[in-house]
Amino acid sequence: MRAVALHEDVIVFVSDVWQTTCTAVRGDDEGFVIDSPIYPEELRALPEVLEQAEFPVSGLLATHADWDHLLGRLAFPGAALGAGESTVARLGSELGEPQRRLRAFDEEHYVPERPPLGLGSLQALPVPGRLEVGTRGGPGAESRGSGGSGQSPDAGATGRELELIAADGHTGDGTAYWLPWARVLVCGDYLSPVEIPMISASAGGALAAYRATLARLSPFVGRAEWVVPGHGAPLSSRRADEILREDDQYLGELQRDPASARPPASRGGTATQTRIHRDNVAGLTPA
Repeated sequence: MRAVALHEDVIVFVSDVWQTTCTAVRGDDEGFVIDSPIYPEELRALPEVLEQAEFPVSGLLATHADWDHLLGRLAFPGAALGAGESTVARLGSELGEPQRRLRAFDEEHYVPERPPLGLGSLQALPVPGRLEVGTRGGPGAESRGSGGSGQSPDAGATGRELELIAADGHTGDGTAYWLPWARVLVCGDYLSPVEIPMISASAGGALAAYRATLARLSPFVGRAEWVVPGHGAPLSSRRADEILREDDQYLGELQRDPASARPPASRGGTATQTRIHRDNVAGLTPA
């Protein structure tokens, strides 16, 4: 696992598998961990590293309900877990699914037995909305909805607040987090430098919703100094914008004619990305 400091209040950890990211965010007297690394030794190391860096952890956040982003409770079993309303609803409709997927991963990769994953009670956060960082404003405290269907960077943001942005399309749920004081965007499974867009139809993903999320993220990318994708190292704003344009072009091709669409050349050459593209095409091609 690699650790990268993006700001005095933001550290990103990149897991050794799938380059899954985990972002620690610090406020005055509290901090959040967004998403999670995967391997047991990475999860065991997380509390010690954050304690040494003087990053308090009072709550956990998730970008979406895929199991590889939900393992923070294994590192911080006493912390409350918050997520967007759509993610809490999905987890409620898929009881036990993250635990089953984790067990299957461990069996496939010969990972020694680890403690059971207990998600505990979940706090549904309004999206779009805002969440204070500091003065005990995290999961377990009240969060505020901002109303409306869209947001602009820094609109209404004061002090250290996370802005919550709807980010569905990859799956039927999802939330991105904008940190205006640090100019960091944590966007979940979008804008990846290592993975082409994946439309997980079995989890409610949809092409039109994916493109709508890219449009919502675009102004935040333009204001960001760093963008943290769900998979892959943190990106400069310029590189994230390039990926956003590539991904939207690819999705537009899929929308017009799935059979002739081609994945972004910078990420589409491996067997895994070829399989993701094939699955995208199959999900959009009439039987």
